[in-house]
Amino acid sequence: MVPPANILFLLLLPVAAAQMTSGSCSGCGPLSLPLLAGLVAADAIVSLLIVVVVFVCARLRSRPPQEDDKIYINMPGRG
Repeated sequence: MVPPANILFLLLLPVAAAQMTSGSCSGCGPLSLPLLAGLVAADAIVSLLIVVVVFVCARLRSRPPQEDDKIYINMPGRG
């Protein structure tokens, strides 16, 4: 399976290629407004995805272990 970052790159590649003009100075100059808006939106989505993943991972690690009614003799912190 393709990682999410590569999927985003593959989705934005045709947009970037369509914006390039042929000539001696292809790709130079200001970006068009739709391309710039798309890049900003993609950056915001990826940043939000990173924040959500970090939050979920941190939340899963901070949960205390499930307590049970067993008595553990040689395990510090239990029983």
